[in-house]
Amino acid sequence: MDSLFSLAAWEKVWTFRSTFLLGLFNTGRMALFALMLSLILGILFGLMATSGNKILAVISRVYVELIQNTPLILQLCFLYYALAFSGNSIGIIPTGIIALGIYHGAYMAEVVRAGIGAIPKGQFEAAESQGFNYIGKMYFIILPQSIKIILPPLVNQVVNLIKNTSSLYIIGGADLISLTYSFVTGATTGGAYAPAYLVSGLLFFIVCYPLSTLASMWENSLKKREQKTVDSGKPMMKGMVAK
Repeated sequence: MDSLFSLAAWEKVWTFRSTFLLGLFNTGRMALFALMLSLILGILFGLMATSGNKILAVISRVYVELIQNTPLILQLCFLYYALAFSGNSIGIIPTGIIALGIYHGAYMAEVVRAGIGAIPKGQFEAAESQGFNYIGKMYFIILPQSIKIILPPLVNQVVNLIKNTSSLYIIGGADLISLTYSFVTGATTGGAYAPAYLVSGLLFFIVCYPLSTLASMWENSLKKREQKTVDSGKPMMKGMVAK
């Protein structure tokens, strides 16, 4: 902890600030592409889970349970070393993007499934009565209504995804945590442990806190809107009962 109050240690961190900015850039880049992959997988498997087809629902369930009940680091190592030993290594960052995308895709699938499941059955029946097939029903009727339910937990998953980029440290990645570790153990930069990890944590906080706050505000707004809808319906119900 002595380095926390060492002016020389803080000067060293400032001098090599480009290392931390590079790590933050790599973390953001990985998170962005992993998010795109996880959204694709989440929507696909979420739709499979709610399709009414038992085979598709079972496939979706197996994917979700298998991924959610095994550690991300285990999945990351398995993918990285499986590709490396097969002679098909694609690099640390692409491997991290795929592993993060597959892992969070399972959670996105549950978010999508829950969002679709929250839509009243009457909406499904109304869409079917209008002649929509499954894809049309989802695209035009169900998904637009479920977005407001899906978005708050989806934003929380984005925050978790950004934090989970730190798992690439285990395979020597180029993310923020990995470059921070390389910095504090480097021959010419080593020693400034406390300032380096404090700066690294602060950068994560600056990115993640606004997103988590947005998710909480969004969720509270949704709850208030639903409560207003319920409250506005009470006088009408009382009038009907009185008649």
